Amino acid sequence: MDEMEAFAEEAGLFYERLGLSRTAGRVMGWLLTADTDGADAPQLCDALGVAKSSMSVALRTLESAGLTERFRRRGDRRDRYRLTEDVFGRAFRAKMAEFEQFTRLAERGLRAVGDDPARRKRLENMRDMYAFMAERFPRLLDEWEESR
Repeated sequence: MDEMEAFAEEAGLFYERLGLSRTAGRVMGWLLTADTDGADAPQLCDALGVAKSSMSVALRTLESAGLTERFRRRGDRRDRYRLTEDVFGRAFRAKMAEFEQFTRLAERGLRAVGDDPARRKRLENMRDMYAFMAERFPRLLDEWEESR
């Protein structure tokens, strides 16, 4: 296995822990190291040793999440795939929506436990941390984008 294949495998495991399928993660890894021209689905299947059906699901997932984009070169009949321009900023902004969900979950827990101080403390810490993240991270990403 060469270095790029090993990287794609490692990316597959990494992104799988974040909620993507391993195949989608391997595609991310492959596209991170690919030239800017991307690849078509058969090329990705061959490079990663993945069935056509699995690749189709992975590409659809990545595209709907805004992580990849489909395009066609002039004169070609096949769609090609590449990472979106700001793939990591988009991914992070999508994950930030979960901060609000955690905050709401903590609020629900606080209603459930009533006045028990030990239980409230854990839930208040959860609520406050995610509320803090929800407030601060958008500005941090805006700052990152401005600096680029």
